[in-house]
Amino acid sequence: MANQISAKKQQELQLQYTNFKNNLQQLAQKIGDIEQETEEHKLVLETLQPLSGDRRCFRMINGVLVERTVKEVVPALKTNSEGLKTVLDDLLKQYKIRQDEMEKWKKKNNVQVVQQ
Repeated sequence: MANQISAKKQQELQLQYTNFKNNLQQLAQKIGDIEQETEEHKLVLETLQPLSGDRRCFRMINGVLVERTVKEVVPALKTNSEGLKTVLDDLLKQYKIRQDEMEKWKKKNNVQVVQQ
């Protein structure tokens, strides 16, 4: 009977550990996506910076390519870039918090990971 309870407890702990790992992986994926998008914004801003404000450029908005001028696009790109940086900072904080929660949970339940 004790072995059965122990096995049940072990399965519960394994499930909880898997949930922690999945949550961390999802956050890491989101962080990677946001970092990539931030880099793309930075690259576009660097490309548009030396150009004349009256020069035509094209911007993708909700899957539709629209024609704008550089002076119209640059402020929007800067705003989007700043927003992405804020989101990235929030996601990094969430990741750190979840990672700390997982470490506390592992210590509390005396969990030792055999293979990572």
